[in-house]
Amino acid sequence: MDSTNSPPVMTESSSLEEWQAWRARRLTSVIAPTGQLALIETRWSPPEITVEEALIGQPATVIAVRQERTDFDGKIIATGVRLWDSNSPGIRAFQTIETYAYDQAFAFEATFTAYPKSRAVPFEYVRENPGPRNLPVPGEISADIKGSSYEFDAYDDGGTLILAFADPTNATETYPAGRFLVVAKQNESNKVILDFNRAYIPPCGFSWGYNCPLPPPQNRLNVPIRAGEKLPSFRNGYVIH
Repeated sequence: MDSTNSPPVMTESSSLEEWQAWRARRLTSVIAPTGQLALIETRWSPPEITVEEALIGQPATVIAVRQERTDFDGKIIATGVRLWDSNSPGIRAFQTIETYAYDQAFAFEATFTAYPKSRAVPFEYVRENPGPRNLPVPGEISADIKGSSYEFDAYDDGGTLILAFADPTNATETYPAGRFLVVAKQNESNKVILDFNRAYIPPCGFSWGYNCPLPPPQNRLNVPIRAGEKLPSFRNGYVIH
């Protein structure tokens, strides 16, 4: 799945100090040798293409890692190689990630109701190749946010619950395709925390080597969420590619 390299999972609604520490880790992670700004290409190709072949002609700073794309049942449907460059143009031009000011009012308690069996929910992607994909959704998240009730579908990304959401700030203040949020589970109860202070730009906001799922209709809020990350900031007019 192309939504890897998610920010660290939190266990509860965070204080200002905890959020600042999370933000510092986030800024470090995107410029790491295999961070999101280091990804320069993803090649989906026949299984016989090796990592060594993918590296032919690449600079010495490039790291290649084999990837697999699976369907809802875990069957491998494609293989590929991702190329990371620790000296990529994106890393060299990166300044910061613009964010809203921390606001505890944007942390909401929600209820997670597990399904007897994970459901396959179709998600559109930033680039429609090969079109919608069914992602595993293990349960329903019910929340009341700013006077409106929602029933969200968060997908399971290797054991981490990711809420891909949209709100009226997209395209004018925040990343146009929406943002992601790690759903924080509360011990063994059915309560979860949606702390939008930790809403983050999806990986495709840093490199076109990623292909991220878009928020489905049920994950689109009708109120602006002015919390969390807005947009990455670069020097000299750099744009991701």
